[in-house]
Amino acid sequence: MPVQHVALFKFKAGAPQSTAGRALDDLRRLAKVIPGIASFTVGLNNSPEGLSDGLTHGFVMTFKDAAARDAYLSNPEHEKFKAFVLPHIEKVVVFDYEF
Repeated sequence: MPVQHVALFKFKAGAPQSTAGRALDDLRRLAKVIPGIASFTVGLNNSPEGLSDGLTHGFVMTFKDAAARDAYLSNPEHEKFKAFVLPHIEKVVVFDYEF
C-alpha cells in the first residue's frame, strides 16, 4: 500500500530566510534522487482557518509502500538534510498513513 508522509514545521525566530529556501530546495532534490518516492509537494501555509499552531512550512511525500518510506528515513541524503535543517527548526510534526 502507498504511504503518505506529511511533515509540517516552523523555523526558529531569527533563522535566515536563506535557510528556509535551501531546506525547500533540498527537499525537492531528495524527492528526485531517493528511490520509491511516487510524488512530492512542498509549500508555505496559507490557510485562513488559523489552526496551524504556528507551523509555517509543509511537505507531502507519497511513497510506493512502507518499505520505501523506511528506506528514505535511513537514507544518507535524508540524514544530511536533517543535520542541516533540524538545528533551525522550532517545531515539527510528522504524520504518516497508508491509503
